[in-house]
Amino acid sequence: MKISFLAITLVSTLLFNNLQAQVAHTKKPVHHSGTAVSIARGKIVYGKICVACHMADGNGVPMMNPPLINTTYVLGDKTKLITIVLNGFKEDVEINGQTYSNVMTPHKDLTDREIADVLTYVRKSFGNKASSIKTLEVKKVRATIR
Repeated sequence: MKISFLAITLVSTLLFNNLQAQVAHTKKPVHHSGTAVSIARGKIVYGKICVACHMADGNGVPMMNPPLINTTYVLGDKTKLITIVLNGFKEDVEINGQTYSNVMTPHKDLTDREIADVLTYVRKSFGNKASSIKTLEVKKVRATIR
């Protein structure tokens, strides 16, 4: 009886150790992609600058501040979107049959990286599925603006 118990314990220990070694060997290290880091930083910028007008859920404020969800302004031309952030926006805009008329102030005070990060966050949040915006893209647009 003692030998059987020792044998079962020994075999169980060996199997358990072998299983642990296999799991440790197959575990891949966790790497944070550049996009994930950009989104995380962008969420912070959004919370400080954008949330007051565009709301936490990106739905904006009816007839004042446009939504950031599934709009051509957000999902379309990157240069146009970057320009809007840098220069602000003073026009009435119609989105999904509703007109929005509040003025967006310019945000030239934000760094190129902050703008790239917040726009990447917006383009990949609220159900949006658009490409990231790189710091170099913001830098190029900023160079064309006086």
